[in-house]
Formats: sequence, structure tokens, C-alpha cells
Amino acid sequence: MKYDTIIIGGGLSGLVAGVALAEKKQKVAIVSLGQSALHFSSGSFGLLGNIDGKPVDNPIEAVAALPAAHPYRRLGVDTVMNLCSKVVPFFAEAGITLKGDCAQNSVRVTPMGKCKSCWLTLDEFATAGELKKYKKAVIVSISSFLDFYPDFLAAGLKSIGLEASVVQVTTPEIDRLRRSTAEMRATSIGRQLRGNAIVELADAIKKVSAGADVVLMPAVAGFDSEEPVKELRSLVGTPLFSIATTPMSMAGTRMQMQLRRRFEALGGTYMLGDNVVAGKIGGNGTVEYVDTANLTEDHLYAESFILASGGFFGHGIVAEPHRIYEPVFGFEVATDGDRDKWFDRNFFAKQPYMSFGLDTDESFRPLKDGKAVNNLYAVGAVLGGYDALKEESGAGVAILTALHVADLIAKK
Repeated sequence: MKYDTIIIGGGLSGLVAGVALAEKKQKVAIVSLGQSALHFSSGSFGLLGNIDGKPVDNPIEAVAALPAAHPYRRLGVDTVMNLCSKVVPFFAEAGITLKGDCAQNSVRVTPMGKCKSCWLTLDEFATAGELKKYKKAVIVSISSFLDFYPDFLAAGLKSIGLEASVVQVTTPEIDRLRRSTAEMRATSIGRQLRGNAIVELADAIKKVSAGADVVLMPAVAGFDSEEPVKELRSLVGTPLFSIATTPMSMAGTRMQMQLRRRFEALGGTYMLGDNVVAGKIGGNGTVEYVDTANLTEDHLYAESFILASGGFFGHGIVAEPHRIYEPVFGFEVATDGDRDKWFDRNFFAKQPYMSFGLDTDESFRPLKDGKAVNNLYAVGAVLGGYDALKEESGAGVAILTALHVADLIAKK
């Protein structure tokens, strides 16, 4: 089978790259094993929240202070700013409504009521700036729903001057799920909340939120689109915002489906439940084809390939006792000296291994024996030179490198 571009990995970076190339009329295939980090999304994307433990207010201005090997430094300030300007309309085409500004971080509210910086947030989710406009909140908890912590949230909201009371609601549709605790999860509830079930939930919320300036509730509405959320907010009347739950994430699951639908609507091929197990690099330093676990006798050929397989979490990078490597092509991962320097024994300290990843040239082409592989590009968490966790930059790197590489490939 022959494509213009084959993408290895179907998470955030792989889907963004796939959609961007499909929009440019390329014939694209994404090979995706299944669950990605996007399924654990908080409903917000970070661009750059911290540098060496110091909060960042303006991510664009802060790019210049990053190490030379950081993906943003390789992109350059002007390219980062240009790519950022495209992100909100890009996601809007997939039915994903985001708010935020790359020149000024906002503050999202976590499931535990903490405030953390972010770049973009789904429109339905609360930011601290929005909540500061209100004086009295009602936190609506769903009976027997265990992945939401309203008392922690209420305590945290006091730090921004918002007094909140906690109430519980239920509806006949939700009651049916309660027969099994395994079904009382955000995604299970979301599947039921459509049509009359949304009307019933809105009525239940209105009964317990009289006198409140704002209503907060767990993100359980809108399983496969934003429409149920919009309907619920309209029916309740009082300003209503969602708060992220602990995983699995309704918002992340929905975004995964929305991006996939957009990709397939543009003609892309999404190979779900398969994974690339090997790739053939020819003597001229060009990837000739890749093989997958399911298509055992059929090579997948393409003019270009994108490695969007993720980091340690997505098994795009594999750690052994004395070696860290990329499993498809066998690239060695750049590490920091001997093994004792790979980690800090203080669990909460900055961990060196978190910034390990593939070494690439300025065009994000991985290096093999010191030379760039001509038609292979790496994006997202498989890249080295940054710490997604400590910097709060994982989504930003995934999105911007994917858009940039898609541009490079389209211009070839």
C-alpha cells in the first residue's frame, strides 16, 4: 500500500499532523495502537508554563530563554508565534472550541481545586480569570460518581475569593448506570447524556442552584461533540462551567474522536488497533517502508513518514536497565551520562530522563549514525530537549511540531 505520508502514532501530534496534511490534499495514513495521552487530557493545553521552576506569564517571550536543543528554540520565536496563531481556527474546523492567548498564559482550575497555568482551554471549562467575576458558586456533584472531588474543589476556590457550596443531583438515566460501579465513569455517563437526558439533568441542576452566580460541575456531558454541553448550558441559564475529572477524560476522549472524524472526512486512513513494528531505512538514508503487526505480509510505502509514537507513556521510547531506545527504527535516545545521572532519587525533583528523546536536525529529522534520515520526521513526545511535565509544555510541543513538520512535507 502506498501513501504520500504515513504517520506512526494516532495521539495528539499524529492526528494534528494527519489533519494538516490531509487539508493540503495529501493521501495520508495514521497507524494507531489505540489509547493515547489525549484520553487523559485536563481540557487544557499548555504551551510553556514554567522554566526552572519559575512561572511563565508570556510563553512567546520566554522561548528565547530555553536551551538550544528545546523544540521551541529549534522552531524559532517567529515560527512558534506564527504556528500558535493557527491553532484555535485549526481545532475549530474539527468542532473543538478553544479559548486563550499564546502571549499570555491563563489559569485553569484542576480537579483538586488548584490553579495551574495553561495556554488554551476548552470553552466549556472554567479558568480562574472567569471565575473571579463571581461571588457565589454551586458545585454540582453527581451521586455515586467517584472521579470528582467537590470538597477539595470548594476549598481551592476560596483562594480566588469564590465561596462555593456542594450539592448532589441524579437523573433516571444516571440511576440506570449506578447498578454497576464500573459504569459510573465520565465517559459512561456522557454516552447517556443526550436528548431528554440533558433536559432532565438541566432541571435537576436548576432546582439546586437557585441564587448562585455560577454553576460548576464535573465534565461528563458531550461524549462525541460539544452540542450536549451547549444545550445543557443554555437550559440551565445560570453561567455553567465544567471541571476536569480524574481520568478517563471526557474532554480528551471527545477531542480524540473529533480530530479523527476530521481526518477521515478529509480522506485520511486511520488504522486503529495496529502498530508499526519495524521500518526499513535504505542505504541512501531514506525510509523505504514500514511494517505493522496486523499487515504482516504487506509493507506500507510512502514518500514521507512521521514518527509521532509518543514518549515513555506511549512506548515511543523504551527504557531497559542500561539503555533507552526508539523501538521502530532502533534509534538510540540521547541520554545524560551514565545511568546514575538519568534520575534524581527525590521523586518530586526534576527528573533528567524526562527530557530524553530523539536527537534530530533542525528540520526534526532523526539522526542515524550522525546523519539525518531524509524522509522521516519526529514530532511530539518522542523528541528530546524538553521536560513536558515540569515545563507544562507537552501539548504545545505536540501541536506546534506537528503543524511545522506538516508544512515542511507539503512544501517538498
